[in-house]
Amino acid sequence: MVMSYETLDKIKKANDIKGLSPDEYGRLAKEIRRCLINNVSKTGGHLASNLGVVELTIALHLCLDFPEDKLVWDVGHQSYVHKILTGRRDQMESLRQYEGISGFPKLSESDCDAFDTGHASTSISAALGYAFARQIKGENNKVFAVIGDGSLSGGMAFEALNNVMLLKSNMVIVLNDNNMSISKNVGGMSRYLTKLRTASQYQNLKNNIEDYLKKMHGFGDNVIEKVRRSKGSLKHLLIPGMFFEDMGITYIGPVDGHNVSELVSTFNNAMKMNEPVLVHVKTVKGKGYKLAEENPSFFHGVGPFDKRTGAPVPAPDKKTRSYTAIFGKKMCKMAAENENIVCICAAMPLGTGLSEYSSIFRSRFFDVGIAEEHAVTFAAALAAGGMTPVVAIYSTFLQRAYDQIIHDVCESGQHVVFAVDRGGIVGNDGETHQGIYDISYLSSIPGLTVMAPKNGTELEKMLDYAVNVHEGPIAVRYPRGSAYEGLPEYDSDIECGKAEIIHNDGGILLLALGSMVAECEEVYGKLKKEGIDSSLVNLRFAKPLDTDLICELSKEHDIIVTLEESSIAGGISQQIAAYLQWIGYEGKCVPVSIPDIFVEHGDPDILKEVNKIDTDSIIDIIRQLTE
Repeated sequence: MVMSYETLDKIKKANDIKGLSPDEYGRLAKEIRRCLINNVSKTGGHLASNLGVVELTIALHLCLDFPEDKLVWDVGHQSYVHKILTGRRDQMESLRQYEGISGFPKLSESDCDAFDTGHASTSISAALGYAFARQIKGENNKVFAVIGDGSLSGGMAFEALNNVMLLKSNMVIVLNDNNMSISKNVGGMSRYLTKLRTASQYQNLKNNIEDYLKKMHGFGDNVIEKVRRSKGSLKHLLIPGMFFEDMGITYIGPVDGHNVSELVSTFNNAMKMNEPVLVHVKTVKGKGYKLAEENPSFFHGVGPFDKRTGAPVPAPDKKTRSYTAIFGKKMCKMAAENENIVCICAAMPLGTGLSEYSSIFRSRFFDVGIAEEHAVTFAAALAAGGMTPVVAIYSTFLQRAYDQIIHDVCESGQHVVFAVDRGGIVGNDGETHQGIYDISYLSSIPGLTVMAPKNGTELEKMLDYAVNVHEGPIAVRYPRGSAYEGLPEYDSDIECGKAEIIHNDGGILLLALGSMVAECEEVYGKLKKEGIDSSLVNLRFAKPLDTDLICELSKEHDIIVTLEESSIAGGISQQIAAYLQWIGYEGKCVPVSIPDIFVEHGDPDILKEVNKIDTDSIIDIIRQLTE
């Protein structure tokens, strides 16, 4: 059911906002916030970031014409208001649901979405590409990029800024500064922006001088021009560093990000300049919803929740441990016993389970901001310096540091431990966040050992092995959510490249990795009731594979099914199939993997069923094999 709103109901499609009077902007902002809270409380999603950009998005839509003008959102998780203002309000009830609208901008969803986004620090590069295309084609549409202060810590943003000065026409970069990424921002850029926030005296002085000189007919304009030519020295006097101006980008700000008229005036002035401009906008993450303002990290990305209390719906089962929590507790325990352990994350101490560790072992914890490439090379040098670094990064974000893993860690064999959280299907955030490529890209690197636990206890044992026993680079990959606690009786020691036999009853041989062991244990039980024999092996290692055991068991089984919650392209299924062919195996080898596709957003259980890696699909495959 779509709710009714007095002002928001007037907006049916893109650009309808221009028909509103300025007196209606405040009421529109309130109604949009109510719409956001009503919908996200049911579907889950990124709430605090969207509440913080309501007035900013309204102002952008008042200044731009869609789809001709291009608005690129960095990351894109804060684009819900943009979706509402471009005719998708009626679809908000399907937000992040399977076959519903995405929680991120999508070219395939609307021609008002300029670019598919999902990872941080990309917007300036994308907007610059649009601006140069416009310049080469002789067109005159407007190009805007909106980037958060957290994303500005990413190396790609600096690379793009370095090239912006090559542009000989207008492009506007909106720096949405809320002093937050997911967790509190860190680093030199955050400190620099803090100085800029308190430097509004420069802008006030500049405006006052120009207003005064304009009244002095005859020679005032000449003086203004001289003042403008000397603005560099004036700014350097009043604002430390002037980083953006030094890179050839005109800086304006800070501007109140919740004042629509001030934003519109500022953007209109910025668009008149025939050069790149950065508008520094100060906003409050979670604005307008007290619970989100007080706890913006929690409301950054939430599941369904109670609007009145903010409590998750349904409330989480406190008895069930998550893999992330298990990792965090284990790191605290090991660090207390081993003073060489250091932990590194990329702007996500809470998300990776390292909040407690960071408060206990402050000198041995590093949050490097949104800078995965730096995190990995930094860790390599820490290892070379005699430390034992554990790098905790989500699967989908670790792929950004593929080059550094190869050249800086693995080529020299540094003992860096990668804690790869969110491995497998993550769900509602969609294509850019599914952790389904890590087995493929990590297994392709010489010298890197890759493990995946079957349950929470095995995760602890693998972490202990990775940190205290193994030599050289190693990755431990585990899924999102509650840890599987089954099969506690299977608890043998971890040996490099050695799998674990769970059942050996002949019939179908199930070779399962990580989360798929739990699926296969259920499959095993159901097949047994149907009179179908099966054997189950917990592979434990994606690299090196236990080829000795696979070879031995292949002699006893005519049908082998390989199972992984990862992409089939380059995954263990292809590796095992190649090995079996090489040793002359004459039986059937059938993969159960995620197809070579981008997996859309939706509930993880639905996505597993659609991609045929759920229990019922596996049983159907086996039935067909045994007919």
